[in-house]
Order: sequence, then C-alpha cells, then structure tokens
Amino acid sequence: MDTCYAALSDRLLVGSGEWTERLRDHTLECVAADERAPDRAFVGTVGAGLQRTTDGGETWERVLDAGDRVTSVTVSPRDPDGVWAGTEPSAVYRSTDGGETWTECGGLTDLGSASRWSFPPRPHTHHVRWLAVAPDDPDRVYVAIEAGAFVRTEDGGETWVDHPAGGRRDNHTLAVHPDAPARVYTAAGDGYAQSEDRGETWQYPQDGLDHRYVWGLAVHPDDPDCVVVSAARGPRSAHVTTGESYVYRWTGDGWTAAMDGLPGPDGLARAVLAPDPDGAICAVTNHGLFRSVEGAEWDRVGSWEAAYEQVPRGLAVV
Repeated sequence: MDTCYAALSDRLLVGSGEWTERLRDHTLECVAADERAPDRAFVGTVGAGLQRTTDGGETWERVLDAGDRVTSVTVSPRDPDGVWAGTEPSAVYRSTDGGETWTECGGLTDLGSASRWSFPPRPHTHHVRWLAVAPDDPDRVYVAIEAGAFVRTEDGGETWVDHPAGGRRDNHTLAVHPDAPARVYTAAGDGYAQSEDRGETWQYPQDGLDHRYVWGLAVHPDDPDCVVVSAARGPRSAHVTTGESYVYRWTGDGWTAAMDGLPGPDGLARAVLAPDPDGAICAVTNHGLFRSVEGAEWDRVGSWEAAYEQVPRGLAVV
C-alpha cells in the first residue's frame, strides 16, 4: 500500500497513515484512483462538481460540473483514461481522456423502472450510488441507482438495460474482479447478492450474514471468492458514529464475522472497504484506517485524529 485517498464528509485524507488534508472547503461524496496513475484522483462533491488532482492532491481542478452532487466515480480496469461519473439526480457521464472532457450518456431516466427511483432521505430525487466497469469490456458498465434499481449498459452508455428480475433495488456498492469477469457483486440495503452472468440473474448467499443492511464491499485482489462486506441491522445503526456495525468475510463456505482487530461493533459506523493492489483489503472507519491480508484479521494503519471520527464517504488505495 503506497497511498490511500480516504474521503470523509468534510475533507480528503491523502497518505498511508500519516495524513495530509485536502479539499477542506468541500463536502465530499466519493473518491476514485488507480494504481496505473497513482498521483491522479477524482473526488465527487456537493456543489463543486467532480474534482481532479494529477499531482497526488497538491492541486485540484473542477473537471465536471453536473447535477446537484457527484455521487460516484470510477476508473476503467482496462483503460486508465476511461473514467465514469454518476450524479444526483441520476445521470451517468463518460470520459475517454482521463477526465479532460465528458459526455453524458443519455436515456438513463427513460427506463421503465425510473418512476420508482427515490432516495429515502431526499425522496424527491435519486442518484447513481456506484459504477463498476467490467474488467474485460470497457463498454460494459454496471450502475447502482439509490434507491430503486441495478441497471447496465453494454455499449458504453449508448443504450441501457433496465433492472433485471431478482436484482437488488437498494444497491450501495458494486464490485467486479478480473479473474471472474462475468461476475458482479453487490452490497445492498436489501442484502448481499452476486451474479455469474453479468447481471442477468442473481444468487443471494446469506448464510451466516446476520446483519442484512449491507454497505461496504471489497473483493480480494488475488481471489475472486474472498469477499468482505460491512453490514448493520439498518440504516439508523449504520450511518452514525454511535451506532453498531460489523464486517463479514465470505470464502465460499458461508459468511463469518471478521472483526478481529477492528473497534466495535458498538460505536462503529459502517466501514468503507477497498482492495489494496499489494494483495490485501483496506477499511476506513470512524476509528481509523485498517488493513487485512486475508480479510479476516485487521491491523491499524497510522494515526487518526478526533476530527476524523466521522462516517466515511469513500476509499481508494493505490
């Protein structure tokens, strides 16, 4: 692990345990970075568009001004210059030049399911909560609408495939893996789910997952069958620093609690999880940054100040 970009609600932390604070004058929603260009990162904000750095956080520029909030951003696994962003109200934008220019992928809200999309805290609207690009096809993108649908495009956003029968509707985090390119993982408020056929049909391995409001999700970079999620009894417990949440690990034989080395569960807000390209999984919580080689036992990484004890918004590890 060389550098983490950890998005809190009121600042971005850059480093690997000894932190430099960036973007203190913004309200943050999401973050993305890629190990092929580790000094470049994208941060979605409320009211200040999509911010980009190309020098490890020293300077920032607004590269996309769209919607009320930029709620999701990701970099294509096959093309480091392929960047996707999602907003509130729900819209998807694509860049093919590393974020220099953007094109809106129209037609998203023309889908039949769109009339049912609604985000409970702001029920008059909805947003793109997560984007994941298929590891073997840069034009195949999976989109989590919060709340209401899992949708996808197979042609780079030219057209959209609506919510499949059996798909989760309150998707929070999506994941893909290069060693299982047809697989899609989702952590959702209505439980965990997994597809083996690019989102057409879904399975629901829940055995041992005692808390079904699932939020964070990361797949081990070396093993597509090692999945780690964060979960709680419900949103009121998950999204506060006085709540109660858990971390679980799946390796094919059911879910087991993976709390060794983590604080909580009391007073633990739902963790945000991300794969570490060096062969591990990282978790940022209101109590600090943690790293696990196997996804089961966790080690604290570096320092954590009282001002950082917030419900985390996003994490990227490069």
